[in-house]
Amino acid sequence: MITHDEIGNDEDLAREVLVVANDIAPCLSSLPADSEERANAVSILKRVYRDSETRGSRMIKGQRIGSAGVDYSDVSSAFEGQPARALRALCATTRGTGLARGSFPTERPISRLWPETYSS
Repeated sequence: MITHDEIGNDEDLAREVLVVANDIAPCLSSLPADSEERANAVSILKRVYRDSETRGSRMIKGQRIGSAGVDYSDVSSAFEGQPARALRALCATTRGTGLARGSFPTERPISRLWPETYSS
């Protein structure tokens, strides 16, 4: 499990980044400890944390000239674009693909009404 200590020094901001990241990619909490996917996820989260911490030009939502002011976006906007796609891609690589999940009945109830017969 990725902890706020691995992301940055500001505990509140790091926790907020983790919460938003887990909403985007729920598999983050289940990545194996020494896996490449986990290292990649931590790297992405550190970058988002740094962007949010410095409040660079990407985070500016609006500017005013009269009574000068700058409005900043919330943390979730730092995930827009490439970081969100990258986190989703990490979850896609850890998931099994192409196999059905769950148990399915071998006999279908409709087959009693309309039996399937095949002639060769």
